[in-house]
Amino acid sequence: MSGNQVENLIESLVAKIIEQTPLELVDVEYTKEQDWYLRVFLDKPGGLEVEDCQQVSDQLGKRLDELDPIKESFILEISSPGLDRPLKKDKDFRRHIGDKVEIHTFAPYNGQKTVVGKLLGLENNDIHVDIDGTAHSIPRDKTSQVRLYLDF
Repeated sequence: MSGNQVENLIESLVAKIIEQTPLELVDVEYTKEQDWYLRVFLDKPGGLEVEDCQQVSDQLGKRLDELDPIKESFILEISSPGLDRPLKKDKDFRRHIGDKVEIHTFAPYNGQKTVVGKLLGLENNDIHVDIDGTAHSIPRDKTSQVRLYLDF
């Protein structure tokens, strides 16, 4: 099973597990570091609690034991995506309109590979952002990562 196939299967399993809860599936990541990691990122209004993670972990672990779809041994992690979460899906961009974002580009944009501004929206796969009072449109496929920006 490829990494994308694993991620798609896990998204489907988790969606069923959390459908009657206030939990929201933010992302699934299946990646090889020193070991294989299967990471499920969840959120809910008011913030995720340890008990939420434990319940989903128990139920998902049980389903994975029954189905046994992943041949490699892996470490299952259930957590919040964090305050500086990456924006990956269209719904992430819609939810965070008006928030400050940090955009990393593959090639320099206006001389910089990282820009920070207020997210105005996503349209036709272009990220619209206000940088220092000026509206900019950055093609999404030219970005390596977009995440919420934390001001300290």
